[in-house]
Amino acid sequence: MTRIVGIGVLAALVACREEPPPAPAMQVNADDAASEAGVSAAQALDAEVEAEAPHDMLLVPAGTFTMGADRGGEEDEHPAHPVTLPAFLLDRTPVTNAAYRTCIEAKACRINDRTLASRKDAGNDADFSGPEHPVIGVSWADAKAFCTWAGKRLPREAEYERAMRGDDGRKYAWGNEPPTAERVTFGRSLGWGSSTDDVGTHPAGRGPYGHDDLAGNVWEWCEDAYDPQAYRRATASSGVGGDCAAITETQDELRAHNLQGFTGSNPIPNECERVLRGGAFNYDAPGLRATNRVHHPARYRLLMAGFRCAESIPGASP
Repeated sequence: MTRIVGIGVLAALVACREEPPPAPAMQVNADDAASEAGVSAAQALDAEVEAEAPHDMLLVPAGTFTMGADRGGEEDEHPAHPVTLPAFLLDRTPVTNAAYRTCIEAKACRINDRTLASRKDAGNDADFSGPEHPVIGVSWADAKAFCTWAGKRLPREAEYERAMRGDDGRKYAWGNEPPTAERVTFGRSLGWGSSTDDVGTHPAGRGPYGHDDLAGNVWEWCEDAYDPQAYRRATASSGVGGDCAAITETQDELRAHNLQGFTGSNPIPNECERVLRGGAFNYDAPGLRATNRVHHPARYRLLMAGFRCAESIPGASP
């Protein structure tokens, strides 16, 4: 797939943040230029990195944010804790039917399940198949294959929440105000007449860094295996959960203590499942909160699940 710009340019720009130019005069000039513009040198470099990014991606800057919550939601969203991540790029929107079809035609992607709605009496297939609608009926492996073909990767769970919450710990991608039809696609019952919307058609619901549809429309597959105790592990500050062995042990302990509900409305898994984030067209307003964690087996191809891709910036550090 043709890329707009080489990632080496981005790496060089980020490297500037970590290692200022050795010549004092150059450093002074950079600081003076930033001062005259009323921004910090770091902010100026962020702007340069974003300017060089592929047109379909936006920068999520490095930083520390609050992941999870101390109250509300499900137990697997607790506790609130600081997570520090390096800068990365994230697709502006979920991957569309048109984009995914290009991957199919290149024989790099499996055909998605396009008859889920009618087979499940959940709607008209045509209402989910518009070229600019988010692709649905893809497994975690399908999503990963597309991102690899595109020279990208799936986002980590912590990255997705970082893109939704920014630095202010907001409840929803757009802020703390409740969901509305202007901001997000949600609250549609499964059945004839239900549908997704074209991506990018709810600008009032954009996240803090400009991304569309981080909440609602479709749930989005993330790279991570679902770990109910991820926020209580020693690696929580870097947004990393346990491996499958540790996750299986945790699941067994939850069952042994009859803690059904700890992992939300879905049953406590019997395998290493994968994380989905963001909410979907059929979800109610509270389910669109930025901290909400959903999980399904990686093999599932769901009517309400799609994905978007991320890209690391070589040399970027928290």
